[in-house]
Amino acid sequence: MRWPFLLAGILMLALVWGGPLQAVAGHGFAAHMAMHMGVVAVAAPLMAASIAGTRVDPSPGRPLLFGPLPASLVELLVVWGWHAPGPHEAARSHAGMFALEQGSFLLSGLLVWIACLGFAASGRAGRSLLGTLGLLLTSIHMTLLGALLAFATRPLYDHGGHAMPDHQLADQQVGGIIMLLVGGASYLLGGLVLMARLFREPTGAGARGAPS
Repeated sequence: MRWPFLLAGILMLALVWGGPLQAVAGHGFAAHMAMHMGVVAVAAPLMAASIAGTRVDPSPGRPLLFGPLPASLVELLVVWGWHAPGPHEAARSHAGMFALEQGSFLLSGLLVWIACLGFAASGRAGRSLLGTLGLLLTSIHMTLLGALLAFATRPLYDHGGHAMPDHQLADQQVGGIIMLLVGGASYLLGGLVLMARLFREPTGAGARGAPS
C-alpha cells in the first residue's frame, strides 16, 4: 500500500465534499464540474495508484470485472448519464440524488483507474496496452462532453433559476472548459504514462510481483 497516494486522494475527497464547492454546486455548474473532476480525475487516480500492483489490488483475481475497456464504457455511461439534463437537475435538487451521483462518480472513477493501473492481465505489456486504451478512450469521451458543454450556444441546465440565460450559458461553458482541461488531461496523461511503460519493459516480461 502506498500511503501517501491514498492519503492525498482522501484529502482531495474531503476538500471536494466538505469544502466551499459543495455550497455553490447546487446553483453553479462550474462548481459542480470542479467537484466532479476533483473526484474522478484527481482523487480516484491517487487512490488507485496507492493499491495498483499491491496485495490489496483487486484486479488480478477479477479480470472480467476490472477489464480496462469495459470499465471505460461504464464510466462513459455514468458520466454522460448524470450530465443529461434530467438526472443532473435531480442531483442538484435532492440530497439523496446528489449523494448517489457523487458516489457513482467515485466508484466508476476507481473502477477505471484500478483496471488500467492494476495488473489483471497475465503479462505486464498486455496490461499496459489495454490500460492505455482504456484511459485514452476515457479521455476522448471526457474531452467530447467538455467540448459540447463549452461550445454550446444555449444553457442546458437551470442552475439558479433566477440567473439570466447569458450568465447560465457562461457558467456552463466554464464548466465545460474545466472538464476539457482537468478531465481530458488527467486521463490522457495516465494513458501516456502507461504507453511509456510499454517501451521500457522487455517483450514477454511476466506479471509484476505484488509489493506490500
